[in-house]
Order: sequence, then structure tokens, then C-alpha cells
Amino acid sequence: MSGPKRLQNVYVVAERPAELHAFYESALGLQLKFRDQERWFQYSVGNTSVALACREEAAPATSGLVMVFEVEDFAAAQERIAGAGGEVLGIRDMGAHGAVLSLRDPEGNVVQLFKRAATPAP
Repeated sequence: MSGPKRLQNVYVVAERPAELHAFYESALGLQLKFRDQERWFQYSVGNTSVALACREEAAPATSGLVMVFEVEDFAAAQERIAGAGGEVLGIRDMGAHGAVLSLRDPEGNVVQLFKRAATPAP
């Protein structure tokens, strides 16, 4: 059984991500790594990422923090999630960025698994 490779990202579901970005940038000195308009602000922190996400980008989460673990395979993970009492909510294909599998743990917390897109053969 192969577990996650690493904690890929943690994001905050934000009502006003652009305003919150100004806070995190000035109060904590976070350096912006990636931005998707007013929907997603991502920062590098050590060897992981921290991000701010609008509700639409964060779906199915509606509030709080979401942990995102990088994995190599969704199929085995889906079986383990169901077998351990969790619920797979769906997979979102993000093209060249990869794909995200969203799940709920037995207490209803949203967690996501991230799988990198396959690298095209040369």
C-alpha cells in the first residue's frame, strides 16, 4: 500500500481572497508563487504550498482549511477511502496541472489528493 508522497498544499477557503492575499503578504511576508485572477493565490512555504481559494475554486469545501496530499494513483486510494469509512466526492481534471480527487473523511472534513499530469514522452 502506497501512501501520499508529500503534503502538496494546504488552502484556506476565503470569502474575499484578494483582500486576504494583501493580509498574508504584508503580515506574514508570504511571496506569491502563482495567481489565478481573484480566485486562487498560492505561496511557497518551505517545500510545500499554502494558498487562498474562493469558494467556487475550493468546492466541495465551503469553509476552513483543506489538506492536499500528492499521490501517484487514484484507483488504490479510492478503495482505501471507501474501506475506511470515507466518501469519494469526485475527481476534477485540471489538464496540464494534473487532477484532484476530493473526499470526505468519516467526520465530514474535506481532504484532497493531487496527482500530477503525465509527462508527455519526448
